Amino acid sequence: MTAVGDMSVSVLAAGASVSSQLFGSGLIGLREGLEAAIVVTILVAFLVKSDRRDALKWVWLGVAAAVAMTIAVFLVIQFGENTISGLAAEAIAGIASLVAVAIVTTMVLWMKKAAATLSGELRGEMARALETGGLAVLSLAFLAVGREGVETALFMVGYAEAETAWPLAGLIVGVLIAVAIAYGIYVGALRINLAKFFTYTGAFLIVVAAGILSYGIGALQTVGWLPGLANRAFDISSWFNWSSWYGEVIQGIFNVTPTPTVVQLAAWLAYLVIVLALFLRPTRKPAKPSSGPPPDTAPSHSEPSHSDPTPEPESATASERSTT
Repeated sequence: MTAVGDMSVSVLAAGASVSSQLFGSGLIGLREGLEAAIVVTILVAFLVKSDRRDALKWVWLGVAAAVAMTIAVFLVIQFGENTISGLAAEAIAGIASLVAVAIVTTMVLWMKKAAATLSGELRGEMARALETGGLAVLSLAFLAVGREGVETALFMVGYAEAETAWPLAGLIVGVLIAVAIAYGIYVGALRINLAKFFTYTGAFLIVVAAGILSYGIGALQTVGWLPGLANRAFDISSWFNWSSWYGEVIQGIFNVTPTPTVVQLAAWLAYLVIVLALFLRPTRKPAKPSSGPPPDTAPSHSEPSHSDPTPEPESATASERSTT
């Protein structure tokens, strides 16, 4: 291994075990795949309940186009990392990592905020798309699913140097499990608290993103674009055997290096504190209107509780599950 390679803090530079590659990428596939599958479930259920099965083909075409775009982005990332060597590879990896962290952070925080109204917004957008035509339906499905697909591809930046198929295998397994869970929710055979699921996995992926940020900074320090490569924050390489299975899992999933630079450590800590605080803070519910019709003028059999807005992703999908 070259000196540049020795300095690299790649996610899998230490030869991470197969289990860490499978688990890390599998969780990414499960989380992002479930988000995309729920979006598709909502769109399909709306069309079925609206007796517009003729428009389903446009949804599936949009989904197929989004999957194709995701694969293309994924291959570009993998191809670029595996065909360019030396300082150029480090520079590209560093820039790609920082861009990935910025986009992924924005998407994770957006999902946290939008989860409460996701179902209602998608139904409204689908209703407007149906009035416009099939291409509008296709575009809606493409953008809704493609957003999650690009996020998934960017999360896989950390596995670009693996040079094995295990991260891809883990990603595919995670996506397949997500599709099975979404289908189970759709048909009413499965019920899980999706709000808690997305909170826990979102927090986990923020930790993963912090590791990608640390890796990107380390790569840019290696090529000399950032200072402080020789200033190590600490050295815990002797604390335990980092080449053991648990050491490889820690490095492979969280991108932890036993000898981080001061800049890497500071960026890692700052990112975790700020982004986790934003992600975990309670979501404010919309204020109810202070004024309304007098009780005696309201229709006696109106049922406002049956309106379309959905408080959580769980409710959004559970309400559709009888529409097979």
